[in-house]
Amino acid sequence: MSIAVTPPRSNTTWVVILAISLCHMLNDVMQSLLAAIYPLLQSEFALSFWQIGMMTFAFQVTASLLQPVVGMVTDHRPFPHSLPVGMASTLCGLVLLSRAETYPLLLTGAMLIGLGSAVFHPEASRVARLASGGRFGTAQSLFQVGGNFGTAIGPLLAAFIVVPHGRASIVWFSVLAFCGIVILQRVGAWYGRHMRANGARGGVARDLPLPRRRVMLAITVLAMLVFTKNIYIASITSYYTFFLIEKFQLTTQQSQLMLFLFLAAAAVGLIMGGVVGDRFGRVTVIWFSILGVLPFTLLLPYANLFWTAILSVLIGGILSSAFSAIVVFAQELVPGRVGMISGVFFGFAFGMGGIAAAVLGVLADAHGIEAVYRMCSFLPILGLLTIFLPRQREMLWG
Repeated sequence: MSIAVTPPRSNTTWVVILAISLCHMLNDVMQSLLAAIYPLLQSEFALSFWQIGMMTFAFQVTASLLQPVVGMVTDHRPFPHSLPVGMASTLCGLVLLSRAETYPLLLTGAMLIGLGSAVFHPEASRVARLASGGRFGTAQSLFQVGGNFGTAIGPLLAAFIVVPHGRASIVWFSVLAFCGIVILQRVGAWYGRHMRANGARGGVARDLPLPRRRVMLAITVLAMLVFTKNIYIASITSYYTFFLIEKFQLTTQQSQLMLFLFLAAAAVGLIMGGVVGDRFGRVTVIWFSILGVLPFTLLLPYANLFWTAILSVLIGGILSSAFSAIVVFAQELVPGRVGMISGVFFGFAFGMGGIAAAVLGVLADAHGIEAVYRMCSFLPILGLLTIFLPRQREMLWG
């Protein structure tokens, strides 16, 4: 077991943490609009599923694969004003999606939104850590939960605004992007003052706390944990409604309510995991997330409707509790590389989860949606890789 860690409780800049969480919500609302409007685009432009897939690919390449690159660049040369620049790219992408008259312009709009996301996440995660005052897990959880909330409400906003009023109404969401730019300008100014006060690199030692091979093994294990968790969450967000409709003959609205229960529980679990990780240690939270969720994922494919609802809440909360602990642990393993680590875990792992979701779709076509959930129920077993993670005392004593 890892020993309890009590971080310093001074200089936590809550207003900055809440501001960056709010902007994370705005970013992910606009990011989630892209997939939500695919039916409108398919109808208006007579797109094939292959062309829709290419739009997702264009977005994923820029949003996911560029994030580690952006993180590495800003680790060496911090760029406080990159945050509003990223949001401005998202604004341009929204305007282009609302006004585009050709398919190449739609692709460009998707890429601009992805680029905005790639610039935002690594630097925003760094700001959350700088403002944490030592409460690294709590700050990371608050930052991440903003994105979770944005992802959850984006499709609802699309359903109630874009669908009734048409594609041109997407431009209305540029108001959110503009608000985000204004807020991020203020955050960037705070970030700049903080960096000047603490030196160009924030005064962070870059010596590894453990031998290089040990660190590389730990980072690989943490990436695998995020990857497997993202696969399971992708199976829920992409196919859970179909599973419920097929198994219990629910309406679309009823299935969406069940999905909301999962997402809401995930948000609560994310915050609680960050707080507990700060108090009792990162590895403790990771073990709890793995061992706690496995019985419930194994039961889910065989439960009745009542217990499916209960299990959805339990799985969402427990599964998400380790996300902030994993990211913060990785940042502690590689000091001074907050941007690169954030880019890898927010970007690359997220992108790989999206690819896995496509593979799960192929399996669902071949074997049925219930078979997918029976297979996915065993994914948390891979979390036993946590046994290879270093304990806190190793990182303290070397």
